[in-house]
Amino acid sequence: MSVGAATERKQERTTAIWIGGALAALVVWVVVYRQLAPLSRWAVRQLPIDPASHFGQSAEFFIYDTPKVLMLLTLVVFGMGIVRSFFSPDRTRALLAGRREGLGNVLAALLGVVTPFCSCSAVPLFIGFVSAGVPLGVTFSFLIAAPMINEVALGLLFGLVGWKVALTYLAFGLAVAIVSGFVIGRLQLEGWLQDWVRDIRASAAAPPASEFSPTDRVKAGLSAVQDIVGRVWPWIIIGIAAGAVIHGYVPSDLMATIMGRDAWWSVPAAVVAGIPMYSNAAGIIPVVEALIGKGAPLGTVIAFMMSVIALSLPEMIILRQVLTARLIAVFIGVVGVGILAVGYLFNAMFN
Repeated sequence: MSVGAATERKQERTTAIWIGGALAALVVWVVVYRQLAPLSRWAVRQLPIDPASHFGQSAEFFIYDTPKVLMLLTLVVFGMGIVRSFFSPDRTRALLAGRREGLGNVLAALLGVVTPFCSCSAVPLFIGFVSAGVPLGVTFSFLIAAPMINEVALGLLFGLVGWKVALTYLAFGLAVAIVSGFVIGRLQLEGWLQDWVRDIRASAAAPPASEFSPTDRVKAGLSAVQDIVGRVWPWIIIGIAAGAVIHGYVPSDLMATIMGRDAWWSVPAAVVAGIPMYSNAAGIIPVVEALIGKGAPLGTVIAFMMSVIALSLPEMIILRQVLTARLIAVFIGVVGVGILAVGYLFNAMFN
């Protein structure tokens, strides 16, 4: 047997081991996930507390939701890590460069879903898009979609409140990203970028992304889990703890009053309340689940969630490095109107 043939067979065995291990882990995940509810009830019964008390209800919510959300997050991030191995920031810029408004906004929003970048990547990505000749409105469609319609938000919404809500959120979120980017593009606001950003000249074409083997893609998924889950799990715990307090101690009537569907101002108030907060999708989803469980209308809660993710104050501070205050104000206004529309539509459809 030649050296080349032996090397090829070794690579095939390695690929089979990695893929087989991933499939076996998926089976274990399904078995454990289906036992979380009875295990959480059993764990609460072992504690010296009354399961029917406020504290007992909060404890059961926390004990059940913590592994549930972490497991959902791990599975979704692993899958999207594999998907992301087909993309790179350079390839994304190459796909968007030269695209006109309309089709470019749609393509940018769709890329934002499958190539979600965190807020810390917003500035270098924005600069890269501008330098590659991507229109401003198309760039905004990507930057709106990436944090708001990422794999964490969709995966956790699907696992916690059902596929209908998750798909509706996806559709409305895409609409907000596409329409907002299109409107900003039509306003011709390139002159409102920071001077140093506008002075950047288009660079050379990006080199093609390297090819990944199946083993490399599985490793990319594991690397994404290590990076993303390892970075956001404290926010998940904080979010679940907040959700547990709401679930166990906040009266249903109070939440229904504050976010009541009969109050026209509840959706705008939820959007305004979400802007100064900071959380990622993983951290805010448990709070969303608890608020819905307490009787808050779905559309009002979704508007709150979108505001926290897409219009948070820390995100605006980061973007201030490349956008003037006027352009940030336009961005907040356009996206905020879209979120308001989504909130009212959700309330009309699901309540």
